[in-house]
Amino acid sequence: METKKKALGKGLEQLFSNTVIDFDNFEKDIVEENEKNVTEINIDDIRSNPYQPRKTFDIESLNELAKSIKEYGVVQPIIVKKSIKGYELVAGERRTKAAKIAGLKKIPAIIKDFDDQEMMEIALVENIQREDLNPIDEATSISNIIKLRGYTQEEFANKFGKSRTYVTNILGLLKLPDEVKKLVEKRSLSMSHARVLSKIDDDEKVIDLAKKVITDSLSVHDLEKMSQEEKQVNNKSKNKSNYDTKYRMFENIIMDALNTKVRVHKNKIEVYFDGVNELEDILAKMHIDIEDE
Repeated sequence: METKKKALGKGLEQLFSNTVIDFDNFEKDIVEENEKNVTEINIDDIRSNPYQPRKTFDIESLNELAKSIKEYGVVQPIIVKKSIKGYELVAGERRTKAAKIAGLKKIPAIIKDFDDQEMMEIALVENIQREDLNPIDEATSISNIIKLRGYTQEEFANKFGKSRTYVTNILGLLKLPDEVKKLVEKRSLSMSHARVLSKIDDDEKVIDLAKKVITDSLSVHDLEKMSQEEKQVNNKSKNKSNYDTKYRMFENIIMDALNTKVRVHKNKIEVYFDGVNELEDILAKMHIDIEDE
């Protein structure tokens, strides 16, 4: 058993050491090496990988796979590890769910020994390379692999055959408010819309715009335009606020020096006074001599 575990660990390290990571080939190698050890296990004895990052599964896609399983059976065995009660899935959760839908009681499986770290990494890699994964689950998987393996975004992009821009954009989705993330998970909101929203800092504004996208059927172009307009308004407001704060400071300094009301605005300084005597006092404080005619 120890030898098998070491061999598996070596195989996993080899997967990550490859220039480009290909989970399908990794899984295929395990199946080929264990063709004689495929066994039928009860589907009801299987539970999900505890490190499974995927929270949602496309029902339509599962139903299509279930139809295929009814006709051809489970072509590739799933991979599981023995647990205290039954088995834990390592790879093949979609096949398992679809087999249940198809009415199967048993499913072909390869039983291997994995530690927690291996279970986590295999689940993450498998999900990242599945096209039907929703953007939020994919972003979570990418983020976790980057943390576990200490990759930079560029290193991850190269190993998984994705562009650096794609990785940056999808990781940005994790900043979205939970309410908006759920819309993306349900595919009520496209990744393109979500990418635009992820660049807005105000959570309330993000939620409002997300709802508008759905209720008003806004295109990505419409959303980008609204986002830019909002950004310009915020910048003007911010600049005005900074301008006002700066000039209030000057007003206070001058008021303290002259002991009278002062207003600084529109590139002008307005000094208020009450009568000639007060004006003369102000001019004296400004070191301006007034000669009597």
